[in-house]
Amino acid sequence: MNFKFAHFNFNVKNLDESIAFYKEALGLEEVKRNEPSHGKFKIVFMKDKLNSDFLLELTWLADHPEKYDLGEEEFHLAFRTDDYEAAHKKHEEMGCICYENKDMGIYFINDPDGYWIEVIPTR
Repeated sequence: MNFKFAHFNFNVKNLDESIAFYKEALGLEEVKRNEPSHGKFKIVFMKDKLNSDFLLELTWLADHPEKYDLGEEEFHLAFRTDDYEAAHKKHEEMGCICYENKDMGIYFINDPDGYWIEVIPTR
């Protein structure tokens, strides 16, 4: 029996703002949406332009008006980039870099809900 990653979910407070962030910051594209008529939730799946199979699921819940409790923020997603310097410059301009470890050659950005995303150079 084998398993393969399918998707990872982030619950978000403002779906449109999150979609715009992931498009601008990481070049992700919306590929699927589930928006039932009862309006209790909306789910958007996003993926990278390199067509990997992995999807980021963004879920908006109508009955969750407060900010999500991210605990100690010890979990995160990681993205590799083939142009680390350009990515760093873009994220610096966006003001979303929240932590950098120059010794390791990595940094993290925050999305609008405070989730951490690690940016790693392709080595």
